Amino acid sequence: MTNPATGAQLAEVPDSGATEAQAAIEAASAALPGWAATPAPQRAMVLRRVAAMMLEQQERLATIMTLEQGKPLAEARGEIAYAASFFSWFAGEAERIYGQTIPATVANKRLLLLRQAVGVVALITPWNFPSAMLARKLAAALAAGCTTVCKPAEQTPLSALELGKIVEQAGAPAGVVNIVTCRDPQPFADTIFTDPRVRKVSFTGSTEVGKILIRRSAETVKRVSLELGGNAPFIIFDDADLDAAIAGAISSKFRNAGQTCVCANRIFVQRGIYAQFAERFAAQVRNLRVGNGLEPGVQIGPLIDRAAHDKVQQHVAEASAQGAQIIVGGGAAIPDSLFWTPTVLTDVTAEMLVAREETFGPVAPLIPFEHEADALRMANATDYGLAAYFYTRDVSRVFRVAEGLEYGIIGANDALPSTAQAPFGGVKQSGIGREGGPQGIDEYLDVKYVSLGV
Repeated sequence: MTNPATGAQLAEVPDSGATEAQAAIEAASAALPGWAATPAPQRAMVLRRVAAMMLEQQERLATIMTLEQGKPLAEARGEIAYAASFFSWFAGEAERIYGQTIPATVANKRLLLLRQAVGVVALITPWNFPSAMLARKLAAALAAGCTTVCKPAEQTPLSALELGKIVEQAGAPAGVVNIVTCRDPQPFADTIFTDPRVRKVSFTGSTEVGKILIRRSAETVKRVSLELGGNAPFIIFDDADLDAAIAGAISSKFRNAGQTCVCANRIFVQRGIYAQFAERFAAQVRNLRVGNGLEPGVQIGPLIDRAAHDKVQQHVAEASAQGAQIIVGGGAAIPDSLFWTPTVLTDVTAEMLVAREETFGPVAPLIPFEHEADALRMANATDYGLAAYFYTRDVSRVFRVAEGLEYGIIGANDALPSTAQAPFGGVKQSGIGREGGPQGIDEYLDVKYVSLGV
Protein backbone atom coordinates (compact mmCIF):
# COMPACT_ATOMS: atom_id res chain seq x y z
CA MET A 1 0.00 0.00 0.00
CA THR A 2 1.14 3.55 -0.80
CA ASN A 3 0.82 7.11 0.46
CA PRO A 4 -1.57 8.92 -1.95
CA ALA A 5 0.23 12.23 -1.37
CA THR A 6 3.68 10.98 -2.36
CA GLY A 7 3.24 7.59 -4.02
CA ALA A 8 5.78 6.12 -1.60
CA GLN A 9 5.21 2.63 -0.22
CA LEU A 10 4.02 2.76 3.38
CA ALA A 11 3.73 -0.82 4.50
CA GLU A 12 2.88 -4.36 3.53
CA VAL A 13 -0.12 -6.13 5.02
CA PRO A 14 -1.39 -9.69 4.48
CA ASP A 15 -3.28 -10.30 1.26
CA SER A 16 -5.81 -12.67 2.78
CA GLY A 17 -8.23 -14.99 1.04
CA ALA A 18 -10.95 -17.47 1.84
CA THR A 19 -8.76 -19.47 4.23
CA GLU A 20 -8.03 -16.47 6.42
CA ALA A 21 -11.66 -15.32 6.31
CA GLN A 22 -12.75 -18.79 7.44
CA ALA A 23 -10.23 -18.71 10.27
CA ALA A 24 -11.57 -15.34 11.39
CA ILE A 25 -15.12 -16.70 11.45
CA GLU A 26 -13.93 -19.70 13.46
CA ALA A 27 -12.27 -17.42 16.02
CA ALA A 28 -15.31 -15.14 16.27
CA SER A 29 -17.65 -18.09 16.62
CA ALA A 30 -15.52 -19.61 19.39
CA ALA A 31 -15.39 -16.31 21.29
CA LEU A 32 -19.10 -15.55 20.94
CA PRO A 33 -20.54 -17.48 23.92
CA GLY A 34 -18.12 -15.94 26.40
CA TRP A 35 -18.40 -12.38 25.12
CA ALA A 36 -22.20 -12.47 24.81
CA ALA A 37 -22.41 -13.75 28.40
CA THR A 38 -20.06 -11.07 29.73
CA PRO A 39 -22.11 -8.71 31.92
CA ALA A 40 -22.94 -5.49 30.12
CA PRO A 41 -21.07 -3.26 32.62
CA GLN A 42 -17.90 -5.25 31.94
CA ARG A 43 -18.31 -4.87 28.18
CA ALA A 44 -18.88 -1.16 28.79
CA MET A 45 -15.64 -0.90 30.74
CA VAL A 46 -13.72 -2.32 27.78
CA LEU A 47 -15.34 0.17 25.41
CA ARG A 48 -14.54 3.10 27.68
CA ARG A 49 -10.92 1.98 27.87
CA VAL A 50 -10.82 1.85 24.07
CA ALA A 51 -12.07 5.45 23.87
CA ALA A 52 -9.52 6.63 26.43
CA MET A 53 -6.65 4.84 24.70
CA MET A 54 -7.60 6.28 21.32
CA LEU A 55 -7.51 9.79 22.71
CA GLU A 56 -4.19 9.12 24.46
CA GLN A 57 -2.75 7.96 21.12
CA GLN A 58 -4.59 10.52 19.01
CA GLU A 59 -1.51 12.05 17.38
CA ARG A 60 0.01 8.71 16.43
CA LEU A 61 -3.28 7.35 15.06
CA ALA A 62 -3.97 10.58 13.16
CA THR A 63 -0.52 10.50 11.55
CA ILE A 64 -1.06 6.92 10.37
CA MET A 65 -4.41 7.93 8.91
CA THR A 66 -2.98 10.91 7.03
CA LEU A 67 -0.17 8.78 5.64
CA GLU A 68 -2.47 6.09 4.27
CA GLN A 69 -5.59 8.13 3.39
CA GLY A 70 -4.21 11.60 2.64
CA LYS A 71 -6.54 13.87 4.62
CA PRO A 72 -4.99 16.86 6.44
CA LEU A 73 -3.64 16.03 9.87
CA ALA A 74 -6.10 18.36 11.59
CA GLU A 75 -8.99 16.45 10.03
CA ALA A 76 -7.40 13.14 10.98
CA ARG A 77 -7.13 14.26 14.61
CA GLY A 78 -10.80 15.17 14.51
CA GLU A 79 -11.69 11.77 13.08
CA ILE A 80 -9.87 9.96 15.88
CA ALA A 81 -11.83 11.95 18.47
CA TYR A 82 -15.06 11.28 16.56
CA ALA A 83 -14.26 7.56 16.37
CA ALA A 84 -13.51 7.43 20.10
CA SER A 85 -16.88 9.04 20.84
CA PHE A 86 -18.68 5.98 19.48
CA PHE A 87 -16.96 3.74 22.00
CA SER A 88 -17.96 6.13 24.79
CA TRP A 89 -21.54 6.36 23.56
CA PHE A 90 -22.07 2.64 23.05
CA ALA A 91 -20.50 1.85 26.40
CA GLY A 92 -23.54 3.57 27.85
CA GLU A 93 -25.87 1.83 25.42
CA ALA A 94 -24.46 -1.56 26.52
CA GLU A 95 -25.70 -0.76 30.01
CA ARG A 96 -29.15 0.10 28.68
CA ILE A 97 -30.05 -3.08 26.79
CA TYR A 98 -33.39 -3.36 28.51
CA GLY A 99 -36.02 -6.05 28.08
CA GLN A 100 -39.74 -5.59 28.47
CA THR A 101 -42.77 -7.12 30.18
CA ILE A 102 -46.08 -7.26 28.33
CA PRO A 103 -49.49 -7.44 30.05
CA ALA A 104 -50.94 -10.91 29.50
CA THR A 105 -54.55 -11.62 28.65
CA VAL A 106 -54.82 -14.42 31.22
CA ALA A 107 -53.81 -14.57 34.87
CA ASN A 108 -51.52 -17.58 34.61
CA LYS A 109 -49.07 -16.18 32.03
CA ARG A 110 -46.20 -13.72 32.06
CA LEU A 111 -45.02 -12.29 28.74
CA LEU A 112 -41.41 -11.14 28.39
CA LEU A 113 -39.19 -9.65 25.69
CA LEU A 114 -35.44 -10.28 25.79
CA ARG A 115 -32.84 -8.51 23.64
CA GLN A 116 -29.77 -10.61 22.86
CA ALA A 117 -26.71 -10.38 20.62
CA VAL A 118 -27.27 -11.29 16.97
CA GLY A 119 -24.08 -13.37 16.96
CA VAL A 120 -21.05 -13.20 14.68
CA VAL A 121 -21.20 -10.09 12.48
CA ALA A 122 -19.11 -9.03 9.47
CA LEU A 123 -18.17 -5.36 9.24
CA ILE A 124 -17.02 -3.96 5.89
CA THR A 125 -15.72 -0.40 5.90
CA PRO A 126 -14.59 2.21 3.33
CA TRP A 127 -11.33 4.12 2.89
CA ASN A 128 -12.54 7.69 3.34
CA PHE A 129 -13.01 7.49 7.14
CA PRO A 130 -10.95 4.43 8.05
CA SER A 131 -11.21 4.84 11.83
CA ALA A 132 -14.63 6.40 12.27
CA MET A 133 -16.54 4.04 10.00
CA LEU A 134 -15.09 0.99 11.73
CA ALA A 135 -15.62 2.48 15.20
CA ARG A 136 -19.26 3.29 14.46
CA LYS A 137 -19.97 -0.35 13.61
CA LEU A 138 -17.56 -2.07 15.96
CA ALA A 139 -18.53 -0.18 19.11
CA ALA A 140 -22.21 -1.00 18.64
CA ALA A 141 -21.52 -4.65 17.86
CA LEU A 142 -19.26 -5.12 20.89
CA ALA A 143 -21.70 -3.29 23.17
CA ALA A 144 -24.45 -5.70 22.09
CA GLY A 145 -22.29 -8.75 22.83
CA CYS A 146 -21.51 -9.69 19.22
CA THR A 147 -18.15 -10.86 17.97
CA THR A 148 -16.80 -9.50 14.72
CA VAL A 149 -14.99 -10.19 11.46
CA CYS A 150 -13.84 -6.86 10.01
CA LYS A 151 -12.64 -6.10 6.49
CA PRO A 152 -11.20 -2.60 6.00
CA ALA A 153 -10.83 -1.08 2.55
CA GLU A 154 -7.75 -2.27 0.70
CA GLN A 155 -6.47 1.33 0.42
CA THR A 156 -6.52 1.98 4.20
CA PRO A 157 -5.92 -1.13 6.32
CA LEU A 158 -3.46 0.37 8.82
CA SER A 159 -5.99 2.42 10.79
CA ALA A 160 -8.19 -0.64 11.23
CA LEU A 161 -5.29 -2.79 12.37
CA GLU A 162 -4.30 -0.18 14.94
CA LEU A 163 -7.86 0.01 16.24
CA GLY A 164 -7.96 -3.77 16.53
CA LYS A 165 -4.79 -3.72 18.64
CA ILE A 166 -6.27 -1.10 20.94
CA VAL A 167 -9.48 -3.09 21.46
CA GLU A 168 -7.40 -6.13 22.39
CA GLN A 169 -5.19 -4.08 24.74
CA ALA A 170 -8.33 -2.64 26.36
CA GLY A 171 -9.38 -6.10 27.47
CA ALA A 172 -11.49 -7.68 24.74
CA PRO A 173 -10.86 -11.45 24.70
CA ALA A 174 -9.13 -13.10 21.78
CA GLY A 175 -11.47 -13.75 18.88
CA VAL A 176 -13.87 -10.91 19.67
CA VAL A 177 -12.34 -8.67 16.99
CA ASN A 178 -10.79 -10.22 13.87
CA ILE A 179 -9.45 -8.06 11.04
CA VAL A 180 -8.94 -9.50 7.57
CA THR A 181 -6.95 -7.45 5.05
CA CYS A 182 -7.07 -8.30 1.37
CA ARG A 183 -6.58 -6.82 -2.07
CA ASP A 184 -9.48 -8.72 -3.66
CA PRO A 185 -12.65 -8.65 -1.52
CA GLN A 186 -14.43 -11.39 -3.48
CA PRO A 187 -13.07 -14.45 -1.56
CA PHE A 188 -13.88 -12.69 1.72
CA ALA A 189 -17.42 -11.93 0.58
CA ASP A 190 -17.96 -15.46 -0.71
CA THR A 191 -16.87 -16.86 2.64
CA ILE A 192 -18.96 -14.67 4.93
CA PHE A 193 -22.11 -14.91 2.85
CA THR A 194 -22.07 -18.69 2.60
CA ASP A 195 -21.22 -19.35 6.26
CA PRO A 196 -24.43 -19.52 8.35
CA ARG A 197 -22.52 -18.61 11.52
CA VAL A 198 -22.22 -15.05 10.24
CA ARG A 199 -25.64 -13.72 11.16
CA LYS A 200 -25.31 -10.13 10.01
CA VAL A 201 -23.31 -7.97 7.60
CA SER A 202 -22.84 -4.22 8.00
CA PHE A 203 -21.42 -2.45 4.95
CA THR A 204 -20.53 1.13 4.07
CA GLY A 205 -19.77 1.76 0.42
CA SER A 206 -21.34 2.22 -2.99
CA THR A 207 -24.98 1.56 -3.79
CA GLU A 208 -23.94 -0.77 -6.61
CA VAL A 209 -22.02 -3.04 -4.24
CA GLY A 210 -24.76 -2.72 -1.61
CA LYS A 211 -27.31 -4.17 -4.03
CA ILE A 212 -25.04 -7.15 -4.63
CA LEU A 213 -24.74 -7.71 -0.88
CA ILE A 214 -28.52 -7.63 -0.49
CA ARG A 215 -28.82 -10.39 -3.06
CA ARG A 216 -26.02 -12.38 -1.44
CA SER A 217 -27.64 -12.07 1.99
CA ALA A 218 -30.57 -14.19 0.77
CA GLU A 219 -28.35 -17.29 0.63
CA THR A 220 -28.45 -17.73 4.40
CA VAL A 221 -31.02 -14.99 5.21
CA LYS A 222 -28.55 -12.67 6.93
CA ARG A 223 -29.49 -9.35 8.42
CA VAL A 224 -27.86 -6.42 6.62
CA SER A 225 -27.17 -2.81 7.48
CA LEU A 226 -26.11 -0.69 4.52
CA GLU A 227 -24.84 2.88 4.38
CA LEU A 228 -24.56 3.56 0.66
CA GLY A 229 -24.09 6.39 -1.81
CA GLY A 230 -25.41 9.92 -1.64
CA ASN A 231 -26.04 13.02 -3.71
CA ALA A 232 -26.42 15.61 -0.99
CA PRO A 233 -28.16 18.90 -1.80
CA PHE A 234 -27.03 22.06 -0.01
CA ILE A 235 -29.77 24.68 -0.29
CA ILE A 236 -29.23 28.37 0.47
CA PHE A 237 -32.36 30.51 0.65
CA ASP A 238 -32.25 34.26 0.12
CA ASP A 239 -33.03 34.92 3.79
CA ALA A 240 -30.06 32.87 5.02
CA ASP A 241 -27.16 34.20 7.07
CA LEU A 242 -24.83 34.37 4.06
CA ASP A 243 -21.61 34.27 6.07
CA ALA A 244 -22.77 31.14 7.90
CA ALA A 245 -23.97 29.55 4.66
CA ILE A 246 -20.66 30.15 2.90
CA ALA A 247 -18.68 28.78 5.83
CA GLY A 248 -21.01 25.77 6.03
CA ALA A 249 -20.80 25.07 2.30
CA ILE A 250 -17.01 25.13 2.37
CA SER A 251 -16.90 22.92 5.45
CA SER A 252 -19.31 20.38 3.99
CA LYS A 253 -18.05 20.38 0.41
CA PHE A 254 -14.28 20.41 0.91
CA ARG A 255 -13.80 18.29 4.03
CA ASN A 256 -11.58 15.32 3.14
CA ALA A 257 -11.18 16.85 -0.35
CA GLY A 258 -14.88 16.23 -0.98
CA GLN A 259 -14.48 12.51 -0.39
CA THR A 260 -17.35 12.01 2.05
CA CYS A 261 -20.67 10.29 1.51
CA VAL A 262 -22.55 13.18 3.17
CA CYS A 263 -20.68 16.11 1.64
CA ALA A 264 -22.54 18.74 -0.39
CA ASN A 265 -22.69 17.43 -3.94
CA ARG A 266 -25.15 19.96 -5.41
CA ILE A 267 -25.29 23.53 -4.09
CA PHE A 268 -28.63 25.20 -4.81
CA VAL A 269 -28.70 28.99 -4.34
CA GLN A 270 -31.83 31.15 -4.58
CA ARG A 271 -31.67 33.43 -7.61
CA GLY A 272 -31.73 36.70 -5.67
CA ILE A 273 -28.43 35.98 -3.92
CA TYR A 274 -26.86 33.65 -6.50
CA ALA A 275 -24.30 36.09 -7.93
CA GLN A 276 -23.32 37.43 -4.51
CA PHE A 277 -22.95 33.94 -3.06
CA ALA A 278 -20.91 32.71 -6.04
CA GLU A 279 -18.48 35.63 -5.83
CA ARG A 280 -17.91 35.39 -2.08
CA PHE A 281 -17.84 31.60 -2.01
CA ALA A 282 -15.32 31.46 -4.86
CA ALA A 283 -13.06 33.98 -3.14
CA GLN A 284 -12.79 31.76 -0.07
CA VAL A 285 -12.38 28.54 -2.06
CA ARG A 286 -9.55 30.14 -4.02
CA ASN A 287 -7.59 30.49 -0.75
CA LEU A 288 -7.83 26.83 0.28
CA ARG A 289 -4.35 25.36 0.54
CA VAL A 290 -3.63 22.09 -1.28
CA GLY A 291 -0.80 19.75 -0.30
CA ASN A 292 0.50 16.85 1.73
CA GLY A 293 -1.73 16.45 4.77
CA LEU A 294 1.27 16.33 7.10
CA GLU A 295 2.32 19.87 6.15
CA PRO A 296 1.10 22.70 8.43
CA GLY A 297 -1.85 24.68 7.14
CA VAL A 298 -2.88 22.24 4.41
CA GLN A 299 -6.67 22.09 3.99
CA ILE A 300 -7.04 19.88 0.91
CA GLY A 301 -5.14 16.62 0.59
CA PRO A 302 -4.88 14.23 -2.35
CA LEU A 303 -7.63 12.13 -3.84
CA ILE A 304 -7.36 8.50 -2.83
CA ASP A 305 -6.25 7.00 -6.16
CA ARG A 306 -6.03 7.52 -9.90
CA ALA A 307 -9.59 6.32 -10.54
CA ALA A 308 -10.93 8.98 -8.16
CA HIS A 309 -8.82 11.65 -9.86
CA ASP A 310 -10.03 10.57 -13.31
CA LYS A 311 -13.68 10.72 -12.19
CA VAL A 312 -13.30 14.28 -10.94
CA GLN A 313 -11.58 15.26 -14.17
CA GLN A 314 -14.38 13.67 -16.21
CA HIS A 315 -17.11 15.48 -14.27
CA VAL A 316 -15.48 18.88 -14.61
CA ALA A 317 -14.70 18.41 -18.32
CA GLU A 318 -18.23 17.24 -19.10
CA ALA A 319 -19.80 20.17 -17.21
CA SER A 320 -17.54 22.65 -18.97
CA ALA A 321 -18.34 21.18 -22.37
CA GLN A 322 -22.07 21.56 -21.64
CA GLY A 323 -21.82 25.22 -20.67
CA ALA A 324 -20.80 25.37 -17.03
CA GLN A 325 -18.34 28.12 -16.14
CA ILE A 326 -15.21 27.28 -14.15
CA ILE A 327 -14.66 30.29 -11.88
CA VAL A 328 -12.12 28.65 -9.55
CA GLY A 329 -9.76 25.73 -10.13
CA GLY A 330 -10.75 23.16 -12.70
CA GLY A 331 -7.56 21.14 -13.00
CA ALA A 332 -4.86 19.11 -11.33
CA ALA A 333 -3.06 21.05 -8.60
CA ILE A 334 0.23 19.29 -9.27
CA PRO A 335 0.99 17.51 -12.58
CA ASP A 336 1.11 13.71 -12.44
CA SER A 337 -0.23 13.65 -8.88
CA LEU A 338 -3.51 12.86 -7.13
CA PHE A 339 -4.06 16.49 -6.06
CA TRP A 340 -6.99 18.40 -7.57
CA THR A 341 -7.46 22.15 -7.23
CA PRO A 342 -10.66 23.07 -5.34
CA THR A 343 -13.12 23.94 -8.08
CA VAL A 344 -16.28 26.07 -8.31
CA LEU A 345 -18.66 25.78 -11.27
CA THR A 346 -21.51 28.12 -12.13
CA ASP A 347 -24.29 27.81 -14.72
CA VAL A 348 -24.64 24.14 -13.80
CA THR A 349 -27.77 22.28 -14.89
CA ALA A 350 -29.43 19.18 -13.47
CA GLU A 351 -28.46 17.11 -16.53
CA MET A 352 -24.70 17.40 -15.95
CA LEU A 353 -22.75 14.57 -14.31
CA VAL A 354 -21.76 16.81 -11.39
CA ALA A 355 -25.46 17.08 -10.51
CA ARG A 356 -26.54 13.53 -11.33
CA GLU A 357 -23.64 11.55 -9.82
CA GLU A 358 -21.61 11.70 -6.62
CA THR A 359 -18.38 13.40 -7.71
CA PHE A 360 -16.45 12.49 -4.54
CA GLY A 361 -13.94 15.25 -5.02
CA PRO A 362 -13.35 18.97 -4.34
CA VAL A 363 -15.79 20.28 -6.96
CA ALA A 364 -18.67 22.60 -6.03
CA PRO A 365 -21.41 22.99 -8.67
CA LEU A 366 -23.69 26.00 -8.08
CA ILE A 367 -27.28 25.70 -9.34
CA PRO A 368 -29.78 28.57 -9.14
CA PHE A 369 -33.45 28.17 -8.14
CA GLU A 370 -36.40 30.53 -7.94
CA HIS A 371 -38.81 29.30 -5.25
CA GLU A 372 -38.82 27.00 -2.23
CA ALA A 373 -40.87 24.40 -4.11
CA ASP A 374 -38.30 24.39 -6.92
CA ALA A 375 -35.48 23.75 -4.46
CA LEU A 376 -37.32 20.82 -2.90
CA ARG A 377 -38.18 19.35 -6.28
CA MET A 378 -34.60 19.54 -7.54
CA ALA A 379 -33.11 18.34 -4.26
CA ASN A 380 -35.35 15.26 -4.21
CA ALA A 381 -34.82 14.44 -7.91
CA THR A 382 -32.34 11.64 -7.19
CA ASP A 383 -32.38 7.97 -6.25
CA TYR A 384 -30.33 8.80 -3.16
CA GLY A 385 -31.40 10.10 0.23
CA LEU A 386 -28.53 10.13 2.71
CA ALA A 387 -27.89 13.73 3.80
CA ALA A 388 -29.25 17.16 2.90
CA TYR A 389 -28.54 20.68 4.14
CA PHE A 390 -30.29 24.03 3.99
CA TYR A 391 -29.77 27.52 5.34
CA THR A 392 -32.61 29.89 6.24
CA ARG A 393 -33.65 32.23 9.06
CA ASP A 394 -37.37 31.54 8.55
CA VAL A 395 -38.56 29.22 11.33
CA SER A 396 -41.63 28.09 9.40
CA ARG A 397 -39.45 27.24 6.41
CA VAL A 398 -37.17 25.16 8.65
CA PHE A 399 -40.08 22.82 9.38
CA ARG A 400 -41.47 22.79 5.84
CA VAL A 401 -38.14 22.04 4.19
CA ALA A 402 -36.95 19.53 6.80
CA GLU A 403 -40.20 17.61 6.37
CA GLY A 404 -40.14 17.92 2.58
CA LEU A 405 -36.58 16.69 1.98
CA GLU A 406 -36.42 12.94 1.29
CA TYR A 407 -33.24 12.30 3.26
CA GLY A 408 -32.26 10.45 6.42
CA ILE A 409 -30.00 13.21 7.79
CA ILE A 410 -30.92 16.89 7.63
CA GLY A 411 -28.62 19.75 8.55
CA ALA A 412 -30.70 22.90 9.08
CA ASN A 413 -28.19 25.76 9.38
CA ASP A 414 -25.71 23.02 10.28
CA ALA A 415 -23.12 21.65 7.84
CA LEU A 416 -21.72 19.02 10.23
CA PRO A 417 -24.68 17.22 11.87
CA SER A 418 -23.01 13.82 12.46
CA THR A 419 -22.57 12.84 16.11
CA ALA A 420 -22.36 9.58 18.01
CA GLN A 421 -25.59 10.10 19.92
CA ALA A 422 -27.77 10.60 16.82
CA PRO A 423 -28.80 8.00 14.21
CA PHE A 424 -26.88 8.08 10.91
CA GLY A 425 -28.34 6.56 7.75
CA GLY A 426 -30.31 7.19 4.59
CA VAL A 427 -33.53 6.47 2.73
CA LYS A 428 -34.26 5.39 -0.84
CA GLN A 429 -31.13 3.88 -2.40
CA SER A 430 -28.82 5.31 0.25
CA GLY A 431 -29.17 2.41 2.62
CA ILE A 432 -30.91 0.28 5.20
CA GLY A 433 -30.70 0.75 8.96
CA ARG A 434 -29.06 3.30 11.22
CA GLU A 435 -25.69 3.67 12.93
CA GLY A 436 -25.15 5.71 16.07
CA GLY A 437 -27.74 6.96 18.51
CA PRO A 438 -30.02 4.73 20.58
CA GLN A 439 -31.07 3.05 17.32
CA GLY A 440 -27.52 1.97 16.48
CA ILE A 441 -27.34 -0.89 18.95
CA ASP A 442 -30.70 -2.30 17.79
CA GLU A 443 -29.01 -3.35 14.54
CA TYR A 444 -26.95 -5.89 16.54
CA LEU A 445 -29.69 -7.26 18.80
CA ASP A 446 -32.34 -9.92 18.27
CA VAL A 447 -35.67 -9.67 20.07
CA LYS A 448 -36.83 -12.86 21.78
CA TYR A 449 -40.38 -13.28 23.06
CA VAL A 450 -40.94 -15.55 26.08
CA SER A 451 -44.42 -16.65 27.16
CA LEU A 452 -44.20 -18.09 30.68
CA GLY A 453 -46.95 -20.14 32.28
CA VAL A 454 -47.10 -19.69 36.07
